[in-house]
Amino acid sequence: MARVAHLAPEEMTPQQRKLHDEIAAVRGGAVGGPFAIWLRTPAIADNANRLGNALRLDGTLDRRLFELAVLVVARHWSAQYEWHVHAEAAATAGLSPELIESIRTRSTPSFSRPEEAIVHAVSWELLQSQTLSTETYSKAVEVLGLDQVIELVTVLGFYTTAALMLNAFEVAVPGGGKPLA
Repeated sequence: MARVAHLAPEEMTPQQRKLHDEIAAVRGGAVGGPFAIWLRTPAIADNANRLGNALRLDGTLDRRLFELAVLVVARHWSAQYEWHVHAEAAATAGLSPELIESIRTRSTPSFSRPEEAIVHAVSWELLQSQTLSTETYSKAVEVLGLDQVIELVTVLGFYTTAALMLNAFEVAVPGGGKPLA
């Protein structure tokens, strides 16, 4: 059970209700995960929603690469809820079941596309070593372009923030599953 209960509509201030509706409008009609927690602090919820939308909806990173980066973050932090949501989205975006499973099990993935390999390399290296080598950075700029490298690193930071919220407040996977061991 999560440490923080979702706010019921009657508990929300008008500002929280407005934010709830804005967040739900682009997330399948519901407010869950870290957004349900952030909603208690409207300024954070509003800004997190805007940044999340800028990345998810307005970003230029291919959806397949976006979801690959999020899966690496979720696996790094063992963020069960984040994995649950984004493993399905990654499959829908075109990542192979084998690639998704290799990330889940922390196996060495194999890549058929150079952009997948570099997104994984950047994500893994930054999360493991907290820095990015000149070699990996140069390859990323060569394969993705500078603007998409900036976007990728921002995705990693945003979803790391989400993973920390999910883990700190013990947000459960629907049905109580634990997809990450």
